[in-house]
Parts: sequence; C-alpha cells; structure tokens
Amino acid sequence: MDNIKNAANYVSDSVKSATNTGSKEANKSVAKDNDASLGTRASAAKDAVGDKFDEQKHDKSAEVHKEAAKH
Repeated sequence: MDNIKNAANYVSDSVKSATNTGSKEANKSVAKDNDASLGTRASAAKDAVGDKFDEQKHDKSAEVHKEAAKH
C-alpha cells in the first residue's frame, strides 16, 4: 500500500514541478520584455525565482517518493 501512495506522490510532485517550470519560463519572458513596465518586470523576476525554488522542491520530493516506491 505504501508503494502505491509513494507512486501517487511521485506523479503529483512531478506534475507540480512541470507546472512550476512553465510558470517560471513565462515569468522569465515577461522579466526580459523591454515593453513591460519596470514594476511588471521586477514582479515577474521575483515570481520566476519563487517558481524555480518550488520547482526544485517538487523535484527533490518526487525523487524521494520514486525511490521509496521502488522498495
């Protein structure tokens, strides 16, 4: 039963990581957009950093659940 739970958590964390990756890339594009206001660019840059942090957190969690599901 634990293997099924760990596998489900692995999938969930992988999806969350992919979502954060997409958001991070979108925010990076806004941060680099010369037509956007300085405030918008700064906010997007801040959000991209937060998305990167969340992406890494979910990647690490997914890896832990993946390994736990193997055993």
